[in-house]
Amino acid sequence: MTDIAAHLTDADGFYEQLLDAHLGLDEQASALLNAKLILVMANHIGDPMALSRCIEAAKAGDAPPQKGD
Repeated sequence: MTDIAAHLTDADGFYEQLLDAHLGLDEQASALLNAKLILVMANHIGDPMALSRCIEAAKAGDAPPQKGD
């Protein structure tokens, strides 16, 4: 099972930064930014099994619990 526990120390800050990165982009440019971000993060993770588990967790709709839950 993939560890989907909350690990971000500032999840709201990250989300705001992610939204800001999309400001002014059309739908195609926004999708391209998401694709590039996924590839950068996948390269950072590096482990093919971990990446497969992440894909499955995302497909299943699993989301990390909020801190304090």
